[in-house]
Amino acid sequence: MSFFSEFREFAVKGNVVDLAVGVIIGGAFGKIVDSLVGDVIMPLVGLVFGRLDFSNLYVVLGTIPAGVANTLADLKKAGVPVLAYGNFLTIVVNFLILAFVIFLMVKQINRLRREKAEPAAAASAAPPEDIVLLREIRDSLASR
Repeated sequence: MSFFSEFREFAVKGNVVDLAVGVIIGGAFGKIVDSLVGDVIMPLVGLVFGRLDFSNLYVVLGTIPAGVANTLADLKKAGVPVLAYGNFLTIVVNFLILAFVIFLMVKQINRLRREKAEPAAAASAAPPEDIVLLREIRDSLASR
């Protein structure tokens, strides 16, 4: 088996294709969550806490050179060490929301699987027709 045919066999297996689809959908879903957090949730949290913009929360760890504005972008551009914890908070909120949404999705999928499995389990309780016929034959022969 050549390298390319072996690779093609690997690449078209169901698990690899499912993984690729999951990664693509996950990336798009991550963008949706980023927008939800950045454009909807964080402005509301900022409104509640006094119009804070979490992305611009930072602590200066060095001295600010003369002529450099005290903004995060200008401090980073000037090479001043800053602890930009606001961006970290935003990413943590993104993660928590994404984890919660995935939890709800998995919970719903598991519920649907249980509902689908319950009728199948009830249906499998009845023995196959050939077993029923063999039992009838057995019972008929035993009664003679």
